[in-house]
Amino acid sequence: MTSPLSPPPDPWPTELRVIEERHALKVTFEDGAAYTLPAEYLRVESPSAEVQGHAPHEKQTVPGKRAVRIAEVEPVGSYAVRIIFDDGHQTGIYSWTYLWALGAEQETRFAAYLDALAQQGLSRG
Repeated sequence: MTSPLSPPPDPWPTELRVIEERHALKVTFEDGAAYTLPAEYLRVESPSAEVQGHAPHEKQTVPGKRAVRIAEVEPVGSYAVRIIFDDGHQTGIYSWTYLWALGAEQETRFAAYLDALAQQGLSRG
């Protein structure tokens, strides 16, 4: 059995569905884990180099994304999806493992994001 923060080997989604007028993505996995990931959270945690940088110390805090919506979700092979946001951001490739981790760590990651915004004097918008 995996821990709550440790994804199963090769997590596989059984459902990906854009919900609530494109405010969120619902992802359900074979292991029974199911997460509703808000568009804002997906956007600010994008796995793109633009957001994550090329090293942990390069990660960007992205302000002003409270109202961002999911414009489209495109498959990338059989291992991931590209999420295109209505602000034009489309360079993040969200692997199944990354989506699983975003779901399992949502509370901690989003709290860290809010703290980073506050420390930098930025706003969710």
